[in-house]
Amino acid sequence: MSRRSATKTLAAPPGLQLPGAGTKILMAVSGGLDSMVLLHALKALAGQRRWKLAVAHFNHRLRGRASEADEAFVRRTAGAMKLPFFSASADVKQIAKREKISTEMAARRLRHEFLARTALDQRANNIALAHHADDQVELFFLRLLRGAGGGGLGGMQWRSASPADERISLIRPLLDVPRAELAAFARQNRIPYREDATNLSTDFLRNRIRHELLPLLRRHYQPGLNKTILRVMDIAAADSNLIGALAQAWLNQQAFRRGREEDGRTQSSSYVQTDFDKLPEAIQRQVLKLQIIELGITPDFALIESLRDSPEKLVAVSVNVSLSCDAMGRVLQRQHRPVSFDDHSLIVKLSTSGALLFDGVAVKWEFARTKEYLRRAGKPAVGIEFYDADKIGKEVVLRHWRAGDRFRPIGVASGVKLQDLFTNAKIPRQKRHQLVVAEAVDGIFWVEGLRISEDFKLTPETKRVLIWKWRRD
Repeated sequence: MSRRSATKTLAAPPGLQLPGAGTKILMAVSGGLDSMVLLHALKALAGQRRWKLAVAHFNHRLRGRASEADEAFVRRTAGAMKLPFFSASADVKQIAKREKISTEMAARRLRHEFLARTALDQRANNIALAHHADDQVELFFLRLLRGAGGGGLGGMQWRSASPADERISLIRPLLDVPRAELAAFARQNRIPYREDATNLSTDFLRNRIRHELLPLLRRHYQPGLNKTILRVMDIAAADSNLIGALAQAWLNQQAFRRGREEDGRTQSSSYVQTDFDKLPEAIQRQVLKLQIIELGITPDFALIESLRDSPEKLVAVSVNVSLSCDAMGRVLQRQHRPVSFDDHSLIVKLSTSGALLFDGVAVKWEFARTKEYLRRAGKPAVGIEFYDADKIGKEVVLRHWRAGDRFRPIGVASGVKLQDLFTNAKIPRQKRHQLVVAEAVDGIFWVEGLRISEDFKLTPETKRVLIWKWRRD
């Protein structure tokens, strides 16, 4: 294919502006088919547009000698073209293991950080990536299977900000070109490239989509799958952009940014009264999402829905940070002090009736003979529990939850960790450390707010009843 036909293949679609004359462009080149076509095509166009090009290669060290050979191949090619070459490497698998993330996520983050860092060093505001039309289709199904919304299903854009640095733009000149055309271009122009064996491995979800799901859909359901999906993505992106614009306009009207108080508790006089609950659900979600992103927190559907469905309720996003949404749609952030186990405890003698206050919990106790208790017993009330007094003994300890504490709720066959009970009961982490427990010689018999203990319950053999009353001041 001639330079003229290459220019036609890479012609910008309506509305896309390629970088202007004299622009510096850093090209991300892996050595595979797509990036080598990108390299040769942009080099062919660089003279007439007076672009200043450079080549960047990130070695993920995932394929041993093959990875080293890829880097050497790209380095030689850049040298033959008399283009500046920059490279870096990292043990992606080791980093992914250490940070407990997928290899793909680690590779993407490290690669983008290297590209953005290199672009800034070279004062190149644009990084050219070799994503093409088939990548878009694969990305659609990848995000669909992960539950993405309209914005995610809209796919990649021709130009977007680098995830590593918003000052740098990512440009994708090949985004409308099918891979088959890239392969034909490479054959006709005798462009060498290296095959990556991992592209055939079905260990990665994207590869399973490419080699298993998409061929199945094309063969049995939709021969024109690419055209159909790209149209759906275009619609999803347009709808998402509209919803985002409407949400942003609503936020600007409310002056949330000017009105947000640092302590997250009081409203500013500039806060405009508007009915958040009257907005369509799609715009409500986007309003919350934009505010969450502004707070530097990654939004997900579960977090957004928790805030939207439960106004004023605190939703934990980390150990020390919670969010809430007030009735008017404003997202508030609350910082918690680091939670820790409280060693405060109190020994209590139970020889007679008594009362005391322990860390905000008022406790009263008295005793009754079983027959007397049965005469007085009515409908169980909140904050009153009954235990076998002789099983508990004459001395107990009031304290807070400690690591490793076990408790056997009534009706349960064996003891379980309090931490598991708190999790199942959806008790917030911060609150768990405030709860009070009462411990006898043979174990914990009472946990504030939970069921009584199976080991200390009343039985037909009970002779004395401990009546335990409590309330939190």
